[in-house]
Amino acid sequence: MGKIVVSIARILVGFLFIISGLIKLNDPVGFSFKLEEYFSPSVLNLEFLAPYALAIAIFLVIFETVLGVMLLVGFKRKFTVWSLLLMIIFFTFLTFYSAYFNKVTDCGCFGDAIKLTPWESFFKDVALLLLILILFFKRVYINKFSFAGFATFLAIIFCSGYAYYVYNHLPVVDFRPYKIGVNIIEGMEVPEGAPEAVYQYDWKFNVNGEEKIISTEGDYPTVDGEFIDVQTTLLQEGYEPPIHDFTMELNGTDYTSEIMEWDKVLVVVSRNIEEANTKGLTAIMEVVKEARSKGYKIIGLSASNEEQLAPFKEKYQLNFDFYFCDLTTVKTIIRSNPAILELQKGTITQKLHFKDAHDFEFEN
Repeated sequence: MGKIVVSIARILVGFLFIISGLIKLNDPVGFSFKLEEYFSPSVLNLEFLAPYALAIAIFLVIFETVLGVMLLVGFKRKFTVWSLLLMIIFFTFLTFYSAYFNKVTDCGCFGDAIKLTPWESFFKDVALLLLILILFFKRVYINKFSFAGFATFLAIIFCSGYAYYVYNHLPVVDFRPYKIGVNIIEGMEVPEGAPEAVYQYDWKFNVNGEEKIISTEGDYPTVDGEFIDVQTTLLQEGYEPPIHDFTMELNGTDYTSEIMEWDKVLVVVSRNIEEANTKGLTAIMEVVKEARSKGYKIIGLSASNEEQLAPFKEKYQLNFDFYFCDLTTVKTIIRSNPAILELQKGTITQKLHFKDAHDFEFEN
């Protein structure tokens, strides 16, 4: 019986670690953004780690994936189960902290492929912790395959190579709402009949010298007393469209709807112009010059303000308007800084890392 239980736990934990690791390995830059969120003052207050978020993200996703392989093939049993146990204890604490104090709304456990609420993430980790404890105390039943060392070596080589590739290009599989083929306007639409958010309002009144609380779902109650305060609680979340924070603002005016009607738009994207790769800006400007000669409308999209943009616009001859968009949204749209985006009447038709700028396909 012990061997069967261990075998089941081994398969479940091994494959879950591999799947979770590979999803994040597909987009290590995105996972680094999630780590930056955890390192922020409002969560763990570990700001000194923020500059190393990308390196930590790449190491963690490779380590997570390789650990899953090591468990399945039985390589270095003691090291593997200890590593699994320490990782899951840490992440169980982290997801509980996030859920209880409502610090991070999405743990990023499965990247953008599978969204889990904070409490779902926590209970997932609790289940994993129980399975890993079985493996830890019954590791004698974890048999080693003859090819275990070779399989682990191949896993390390594959994961390292894959991480290098997606970092220098873009995720091979795009799970985000801004993938190629998506129409931005359609992505922002709320279907007819979609569920709306339901709130409970707890109204506090002073009635004849005593505090009285009356709860409603929105209507102001009719009470013969003095209003003191109201507290709002979300009872049920409403439908949220895949794209909900996208704007293209210039001088305080939102031009999103207008731009979404344009044909042949080349968008130079930079989440933070001060952190943009300078060689990338040069490479992209070569594409911009050719695109302009072929009748493309050229615009920029950034979370940087005009003061931050000005010196770069002058130095790199970025002679086009940069529209403002929320930083988190720009990070979600494309992972490269800078990058190229092509729009055709609001539909994303091309997305390119600055290292692949020369691969931009011009419309005849």
